[in-house]
Amino acid sequence: MATTAPSPDLAPASAPPITRVHRLSFGFGAVANGVKNAAFSTYLLLFYNQVLGVPAAIVSGAIALTLLVDAFADPFIGRWSDMTRSRIGRRHPFIFGSALPTAAFFVLSWFPPAGLSDMQMGLWIFALAALTRMSISAFEIPTSAMAAELTDNYSERTGLFGLRYFFGYLGTFGFAAFSLAVFFVATPEISRGQLNPEGYVKFAWLGGALIFIAILVCGWGTLSRVPYLRQRDEPGEGATPASHFKEMWQAFRNRGFLAIFGFGVFKYTAIGLYAATTVYFSTYVFKLKADQLALLTFDSLIAAVLAAPLAPRFSRWLGKRNTSMLMAIFGIALGISPLLLTLLDSFFLPGDPRLLPTLFTIGAVYGAMIAISLINTSSMLADVVEDHAVRTGQHTAGVFFAASSFMQQCSAGLGIMVAGIVLELSDFPAKADVSQITPAMEDSLIAHYVPASLGLWIIGALFLLFYPITEETHRENVERLKAREAQAREQQIRDGSFGSPAR
Repeated sequence: MATTAPSPDLAPASAPPITRVHRLSFGFGAVANGVKNAAFSTYLLLFYNQVLGVPAAIVSGAIALTLLVDAFADPFIGRWSDMTRSRIGRRHPFIFGSALPTAAFFVLSWFPPAGLSDMQMGLWIFALAALTRMSISAFEIPTSAMAAELTDNYSERTGLFGLRYFFGYLGTFGFAAFSLAVFFVATPEISRGQLNPEGYVKFAWLGGALIFIAILVCGWGTLSRVPYLRQRDEPGEGATPASHFKEMWQAFRNRGFLAIFGFGVFKYTAIGLYAATTVYFSTYVFKLKADQLALLTFDSLIAAVLAAPLAPRFSRWLGKRNTSMLMAIFGIALGISPLLLTLLDSFFLPGDPRLLPTLFTIGAVYGAMIAISLINTSSMLADVVEDHAVRTGQHTAGVFFAASSFMQQCSAGLGIMVAGIVLELSDFPAKADVSQITPAMEDSLIAHYVPASLGLWIIGALFLLFYPITEETHRENVERLKAREAQAREQQIRDGSFGSPAR
């Protein structure tokens, strides 16, 4: 293993344990991304395709193109966050600065100007989706990177990400359930409230308000922890563009990171595909109404409640890598079972009193398994930060979590693009009435969706076979870094240059 000079990013020699306020504030910030994910991954395609009548290919293509923006912007946001030196540290300026732009761009996404053609609608979707996603990245990347600095404990990190996923699920599914129950009201003309355009006005404003509040709560609640976070002591060569690309290249050469990145791109694409199509299956295959959909979304909240405490336990029993792989594969197998049984004419028919509770139970267990996989994978990425620092001398959490942000953006980009392809291959009509959908259309949609979803999850999980970091390896990495930093402080004291690392 390579030995290099100690990193210029120094952490305080000792710090008090993080408090409950820090944990809850850090976790609550995920409500912002949860709300955005609920809206963009599930309802953006439905709104523009089925409510406004824009072809699915144009909507999904416009959203997928924003990945090009993410691919360029996210690494620079992460590196900029790593390099920032300010009175409130290197993460919090981005957290506070992202609150208003994210909320504003989110709201505008749901108010396209009147009279636009389909192609002009596509340009509008691309512009507002890209701006919203860049803004949320300016919050999500520094906040996630901060997790690697709040604690270096192997299990405690999994608990932190468990909280973050719980609040993220609360934002996603709590917001969706409330909107379905209160905003998306059926009328004599519109039998399915989720297709009522009036509901999207309040939906947009509430989403923007929740995003704004969640970001500020995260920022203010963790602000007192800044003196104890790892800070950028000197800008060094990291300030140059050449060094920026050099450090990103070094990050992509890390085997553990590549394994997580490969898994992440495929799994978040699969999650995006599920999110964009699940409302189609609920509306047109299972014939559920808005109030039933609102009830059904609570299965994901139960999933989050189950996953948060179970994720650290499974990681201790099986290890993080094995937990992530097994939960992903068995979880998706359970998740697609209602659709497979429907395709085989072996599931409950629409209107059967057993349909809703069965979908609810399967959704809760499936959701918990997928959440446990996601929590452990995020914790694995935090462990990669120390592994990379041992090898290179650079503690660049921002770069790694910028890649994580890009992976998650795939859920609203590649996932919706795949959803658009599935809808087009299935010949599923735009702006369709429930009564117009034939059993052949339902079967075609299921037959195209199931192999796409299952294939994405399985291929992604196979990437994790190359992940090398165990709990023992992580502890060794942490001890090496602490020894290097102790030597660096001793050298600074001898040179008369030691000062507070928090600036």
